[in-house]
Amino acid sequence: VTLRGDYMYEFLDRLVNVALPRVRDFKGVNEKGFDGRGNYNMSIKEQIIFPEIKVDKINTLYGINMTFVTNSKSNEEALSLLAAFGMPYKNQK
Repeated sequence: VTLRGDYMYEFLDRLVNVALPRVRDFKGVNEKGFDGRGNYNMSIKEQIIFPEIKVDKINTLYGINMTFVTNSKSNEEALSLLAAFGMPYKNQK
């Protein structure tokens, strides 16, 4: 699924502010997910961190792989961009 525009911003906001904080023992996302061209890849182990998912209706837990494609030209630019949206990185100062 590709999200653009308002859907993309809504998903990123929900991921950063609602879903990721629900991950047990969450300490931030890994900065090693950058590909050298300004894009960021990450995975979550269970889709149930999103409150819209009704746990009692789930038979099988699935993970989610995500790629954030940006217009950034470097990992550093993309890291700063996603950090400005609130992406919580490990070892963030």
